[in-house]
Amino acid sequence: MFSIRKHALAATFGLFALGASVSLAQGLPESGPLADGKISEEELAGILATAQQQLIRLSDTAMEEYQPAILDAEQNMPAAWMLMKDGETVKRLNLDGQIEGMPAPARIAVYRAAFKSVARKGEINAAAILYTGRLSADNDTEVLVIEHEHRLGVSGNKVIGYEVEAGDIAWAKPVTQKKPFQWFYDAKEDAS
Repeated sequence: MFSIRKHALAATFGLFALGASVSLAQGLPESGPLADGKISEEELAGILATAQQQLIRLSDTAMEEYQPAILDAEQNMPAAWMLMKDGETVKRLNLDGQIEGMPAPARIAVYRAAFKSVARKGEINAAAILYTGRLSADNDTEVLVIEHEHRLGVSGNKVIGYEVEAGDIAWAKPVTQKKPFQWFYDAKEDAS
């Protein structure tokens, strides 16, 4: 399962690498290795490695804690996790008292709004919302969706098909899709 996640995250980091020089050059300290506003390949590799390690830590913890919900025969609800600014601590976003009785789509919207608030205050490095559903109205394949965003500009939806067999989860190959930056940054409109 680790190799599947690493491959999916590697594709996401490719998107990040294209815009890293511009986004990271803003707001730099007056002295230091990045003061010139340029990022060397070595510096970029270090930044990407850090973001990748943090997203893997977040995804591993979130998936481990969410799997009992997938195995439960009752309808499971979305849940959310965040990687704190120390880069190590993963916490579940607990809004249970505020979202009691809400349908799944409304809970997802509340989690997104909560992440936006916490992220803009600089309290977290990354965040993820996990939820399950069907691939489409015409396809009964069960999927796990992981919406994730990292403060370094990585954002995506990972969709993973699964089947529950004898109390174990058999995972399909994940597919990563682009997702607009919503929690840490405002998405830019396409100038058409």
